Amino acid sequence: MMAVALIAFTLIWAPGWIAPSVSRNRIRTATVDAGPIEATITASGTVIPEFEQVLSSPIDTRVVNILSRPGAILKKGQPILDLDVSESLLTFENKLDDLNSQLQIKNLDLQFYDATYAKNRKMYERGLIPEDQVNQAKLAVDKADIELQRLENSIRNTRQSIQTQLDGWVPESQMLQDRSAENPRRITLATLRADRDGVLTYVTPQEGIAVHKGEIIARIADLSSFHVEAAVSDVHATRLHTGLPVRVKVNDDYLTGTITHILPTIEDGIITLQVGLEDRSSKLLRSNLRVDVFIITERRARALRVKKGPALNGEGSQDVFVIRGDMAIKTPVRIGLSSFDHSEILDGLLEGDEVILSDMSDYTHMKEVKVK
Repeated sequence: MMAVALIAFTLIWAPGWIAPSVSRNRIRTATVDAGPIEATITASGTVIPEFEQVLSSPIDTRVVNILSRPGAILKKGQPILDLDVSESLLTFENKLDDLNSQLQIKNLDLQFYDATYAKNRKMYERGLIPEDQVNQAKLAVDKADIELQRLENSIRNTRQSIQTQLDGWVPESQMLQDRSAENPRRITLATLRADRDGVLTYVTPQEGIAVHKGEIIARIADLSSFHVEAAVSDVHATRLHTGLPVRVKVNDDYLTGTITHILPTIEDGIITLQVGLEDRSSKLLRSNLRVDVFIITERRARALRVKKGPALNGEGSQDVFVIRGDMAIKTPVRIGLSSFDHSEILDGLLEGDEVILSDMSDYTHMKEVKVK
């Protein structure tokens, strides 16, 4: 009889003892509430100076000294590097000397043709030569005069070109002696200086290298205003367009902005876009700072919503566990919009319901779980 009674007792009460359970202290929950919600696409972003000045070499030259390195905070007028402009100056001087020599020759030609024309005109007046010979002498004078004017314009333009290319460099140049035994010439140095306050983001990395006309030798970024460059998966391509509102998370703070430009090319499945900020001079911003970017594609002013968690993420239909008393009841729900921290509840839950956000994948086969 005792054995029968023990078996009956076990069959009646044991299920309650071995029923699955979770500890409230080990789960995270959230309460369904009503409020605004935004559908967002998450992207990674980098803070970029809004304005970056590119400095290029106006002549073929050589870098002699690098005076400032990338990352240096520059003040207007601060030196960046020294360039050897000796050869360029010599080339310009030779060109001007050649043009001035040509000018002297043209002046002599004009004087000769003037004298010939004057002589021929007198001889014509005396009836010694025909009129066409006088006209030919006059044409030679006019031609020489035109050529002289062209040469004077060429000299003037050459001087202006030299001044434009070397403006601000040669007036502040200095001389030094080349120490190499095979080349004991004096080198004319021109110092490239910052023409604005900013940070030096790039400078030619090696002393002694040759740089060609038009080659970039330095970049200076203005740190008074910034924008954000963001990268997002191309699976969202159809949802992206300029003008979409954006929230940029900087540490624990948020800045607002809009998409201002989307690059037309996609590289390795990544779309690059630019975000213009409302407060582009915020003290939160630093050059090259990594930030989270949330692109808002849709908004609802009021909706049922619950915070996101491992057990409740994404969109569409899924099951969640809702706490009712000391039990967690598996409940089917339908998810609408999804923001970076909330999910919209379309069906299955009511305002005030307490939902388990922690991972409940071990209990997906259960209809209910005891909460201790």
